[in-house]
Amino acid sequence: MSVSKGLENVIIKATRLTYIDGERGILRYGGYDIEDLVNNSSFEEVAYLMLYGKLPNSLELRKVKERIQDFEIPENVIHILEELPKDADAIAMMETAFSSLSSFYNAYWIGPRERALEVIGKAATIVANIYRIKEGMPTRIPEPSESYAKSFLKAIFSDVSDMEIKAMNASLILYADHEVPASTTADLIVASTLSDMYSCVAAALSALKGPLHGGAAEEAFKQFVEIGDPSNVEAWFNKVIAEKKRLMGFGHRVYKTYDPRSRIFKKLAKELKSERGGKYLEIAEKLEEVGTRHFAEKKIFPNTDFYSGIVFYSIGFPIYMFTPLFALSRTLGWLAHAIEYVEDDYGMIRPRALYVGSEKRSF
Repeated sequence: MSVSKGLENVIIKATRLTYIDGERGILRYGGYDIEDLVNNSSFEEVAYLMLYGKLPNSLELRKVKERIQDFEIPENVIHILEELPKDADAIAMMETAFSSLSSFYNAYWIGPRERALEVIGKAATIVANIYRIKEGMPTRIPEPSESYAKSFLKAIFSDVSDMEIKAMNASLILYADHEVPASTTADLIVASTLSDMYSCVAAALSALKGPLHGGAAEEAFKQFVEIGDPSNVEAWFNKVIAEKKRLMGFGHRVYKTYDPRSRIFKKLAKELKSERGGKYLEIAEKLEEVGTRHFAEKKIFPNTDFYSGIVFYSIGFPIYMFTPLFALSRTLGWLAHAIEYVEDDYGMIRPRALYVGSEKRSF
């Protein structure tokens, strides 16, 4: 018996959801290339694809929008968020809210796809109000509109542009799923016990909160802030390499080439280019050039978190919101994997440990 550290390359389930080819830089949901989905579909259509296995027709899309835009949550949950410290970690606040919702809703495994859409709808309300509470603003329930992305942004900022809505919709699609990282594994462990969906998401959030998993977009963006100006990039990079520090936003456990999501986030950052995010985009592009040249032989390239923070910042979000925005999107993937796992009847996850302690002792 041997130990697989970190469950590296252990296959925990079969999936019809997401295909990744790390050597060629390919990411597909349900057989569709991520580029095609971002360019041609809405987050609601992708949600239907992930949950039902196909893209919706017009009637199916209308029904999914009605269910996913049920944004109401109990006032008690809002009050709980208001009572938390204003400087609390945003993911910890999100985790608290989902744990609380499990006391109000019976989101078990009867009609799981419809229930999953309801959970995703309530996630938008939670994330929007975490921002509003931390910024000292009155709470607000999102209002249904032509898109989930628009309803979410308007609940936060009131006035949003078409380009900002487009970027938010694309971000929701890009972060929706990526097979079985640590947070999805935590989600699957809870789902395997047939616990409720809100608890599955809370478990996933608990894993995401760890600095080895979540927060990469925040840390990558903080690098750009630290650099300060494109002219400082090379000196800053050489110092990082000399001190053997980790360069955030570069490299991936799966991709051995350019992360396809990073290309799209870079394009969005350019389309959003504004006084707020423009300087950081210039810094990021220069750092990409220097870093890619340095790491060429090791096949280390920018990952999805390298440019996503610039997109979020350009829309108007502070740095502390980058990881909750990732979680808002990934709620879809967590629930889709949980449903797939339960319906394919893999059973309760119960691994073993290899004992390496003392032999029998006399007491």
